[in-house]
Amino acid sequence: MEYIAHPYIDIGIATITAFSNKQHPSQVQPADLEKIVEYVTREYVQQPLRSFLTVVFPNSGFTQPAFFGQPERQLDYAQRVLQSYRSETPLLNETCVFTGQPAVAVAFGDKEGLALGRAFRQHIPLLTGEDVINFFPYGDSGLPVSGEALLAIQVFPLGCAKSGGRLLAVHSDNSQITYHFASTFLAENRRLVHLAQVAGSNKMPEPHLKHRTLLIETLLQAEMMRREAVEDQAAFSVTAYHLSNSGQGPALDIYHLPMQTIGFLREMELAEYSADWHAIVARAWERPAPDKKKGKKKDEPFQPSRNWLYEDLFRLPENARQFVRTYFLRTALQRARNEFDPTVDYALEKEITLVSWKITARFLRRILNMEKARVEQIRAMGDRLADYVNSQNDRRFFRQFYTLQRYGDLRIALLKANSLAVQHGQSPLVTLDSYIDVFEEGEELARRDWQLARDLVLIRMVERLHAIGWLGKNSDVIEETTTEETLNSEN
Repeated sequence: MEYIAHPYIDIGIATITAFSNKQHPSQVQPADLEKIVEYVTREYVQQPLRSFLTVVFPNSGFTQPAFFGQPERQLDYAQRVLQSYRSETPLLNETCVFTGQPAVAVAFGDKEGLALGRAFRQHIPLLTGEDVINFFPYGDSGLPVSGEALLAIQVFPLGCAKSGGRLLAVHSDNSQITYHFASTFLAENRRLVHLAQVAGSNKMPEPHLKHRTLLIETLLQAEMMRREAVEDQAAFSVTAYHLSNSGQGPALDIYHLPMQTIGFLREMELAEYSADWHAIVARAWERPAPDKKKGKKKDEPFQPSRNWLYEDLFRLPENARQFVRTYFLRTALQRARNEFDPTVDYALEKEITLVSWKITARFLRRILNMEKARVEQIRAMGDRLADYVNSQNDRRFFRQFYTLQRYGDLRIALLKANSLAVQHGQSPLVTLDSYIDVFEEGEELARRDWQLARDLVLIRMVERLHAIGWLGKNSDVIEETTTEETLNSEN
């Protein structure tokens, strides 16, 4: 067996490999295949996996109500779809669409239907039914599939998590990451199957985490994410498929984490960033909803299901400015996304220790691919402006620079500060070259991201003013500034 870069097959093969306690598909032996076939044959036709599988294999011999109470019929179906990789299985005069190997002629219906041979929706998620000819070459419905591919697809759900009534399947162009997700979800699914059977339950409980947060949390547990990258180690991306093959509501949402985002997350696990980064992440977990009925005793302690920072990673780089303002500048969102959203309570004056230029700079390089020279210009400008505010105690300039909404106001504020600095015997705070590098595409042509650049300068200013003690002595200026900014944004 080998990976082929298709999510169904790769996740299925990774699951078989993990079930066999092997690390690579090349290590899987025929005896290992027999063991997982035995497990699937036994468990798929009983609870709780029978209910679990309805989301991915409806109307299959595992979940079809017509098969219930007919163990011989269920066993016959299981043997035909799971053991078709064996050499004695008849072949079609076609090749598998997944592997290029000879396709098997499996009787998916009754035994006399051997000539049918192709796979349909009950065997492969998100295909069409047997009578639908649309979307197939020459109107010839169904897909020719090899025995190994068919086995991998049947095992595939065990290497996924059920979340929100759908299946969460995670695939990567790095086979080690695909294996990590499949083995992690397999171990959890087998644990939940055992617990459900002991309790006599027909259903497996779903993970308490929402699917995107679950993806990030599971990714961060991978050994590769915690291991320091080496120069010859290839970057990788991750794609998640949140799918339902239900006849009432088939659905598919695709979430992608590009290599830039994963590279940034890997760096944040390094000792240099880890403590500060985890503090930022910790404040992004859902909070308990306001207790509207005071005195009411809660049955269970609150368990957050979503981390909003993790959720917002999937909107990068398009949402970069909002991400920077919310998590790095600690600016509260004006509208809550739900009653559990903690970001509406972010307040710079209370969370100033979470402001980190070091983390922000890595975000700019990794996520936005910002030139190193421009990042350095932003840092240097923030230092000069912070030193000016401290030396002149210019609270008015700090407030104005924080709250301005128009590009013209930015230029005026910096010109005035430059003049005051020179009048007090200081060097100019901002030179023409540095100003153009940070805020303009060319002379008098503002960059489209000038507001992001202003926020970045602010982050460095805030960090430095906090370090030298000015913000400690002028803590009220931040609260005044935040209030003024809120009023400006609402007008």
